[in-house]
Amino acid sequence: MAIAYISHYDCQLHDMGHHHPEQPARLTAINDRLIATGFQMVLHQYDAPLATRELLEAVHDASYIDEIYAASPSDGVVWVDGDTAMNKHSLTAALRAAGAVAMGVDLVMEGKAEHVFCGVRPPGHHAEHHRAMGFCLFNNIAVGAYHALNKYGLARVAIVDFDVHHGNGTEDIVTGDERVLFCSTFQHPFYPHSGYDSTAANIVNTPLASGSSGKVFREAVETYWLPRLEEFEPQLILVSAGFDAHQADDMANLNLVDTDYAWVTRRLCEQADRSGNGRIVSSLEGGYELHSLARSVEAHLKAFLGDN
Repeated sequence: MAIAYISHYDCQLHDMGHHHPEQPARLTAINDRLIATGFQMVLHQYDAPLATRELLEAVHDASYIDEIYAASPSDGVVWVDGDTAMNKHSLTAALRAAGAVAMGVDLVMEGKAEHVFCGVRPPGHHAEHHRAMGFCLFNNIAVGAYHALNKYGLARVAIVDFDVHHGNGTEDIVTGDERVLFCSTFQHPFYPHSGYDSTAANIVNTPLASGSSGKVFREAVETYWLPRLEEFEPQLILVSAGFDAHQADDMANLNLVDTDYAWVTRRLCEQADRSGNGRIVSSLEGGYELHSLARSVEAHLKAFLGDN
């Protein structure tokens, strides 16, 4: 079954300034790579819809959503967090990003796709129940998880996050919900300085020391993630796909390479085949060195087809 690729031009209009690392060129680099390699030809393209208020309120406080709407400027740039800003297109882009993951869930649950990648921005995994942070306004992957739980009545949804930064927002939203298993690898100590002391039964955090290699990452996934996923038997796997742990990305100091992302994707596909009819929805988080980002996304998508 072909891979669904969900994006929208509005996601490229969100711009926090020329020197900000979370820039529109990230999506351009990915799209250019997929076109140049011919891989775009195997993707089924979809335009991301706008997330509804109902979808957002399943994971965010209503007053926080009101604050984001009210902060949206008609001109210029408004900062809502120390490193998170909005221009006049940002609210629409954020609604598209959250709506994309919900659409991805619909596609896999309705049998229209087996694997989905959401090439969207702004990212989402730092957005907590009641606040924006870390370039994120709405928690896209959490929106997708609760859409799956609420609309389709799933009993077990797994979220896995291999971004170099801990998905503090996702953890904040899902902690204690036994229907959701959250597995995360991340550099520690590092921004946002969370995750290393989590005790909730549904959270599997695996901090990695600065300088850790792909071998260390793979050992962590095999030791901590895979047994818990096997035991949990998720009916759907959602992926916070951040590619900033790549050795070429100077935003952090882990040393993963393209093939590490392909490897972890194949392991997730194997689990999805066993317990979830192959269903995986992945959404872009970090990744700021444009060449390694584009290559890593390509490796991630090719792994959906069985390429290691």
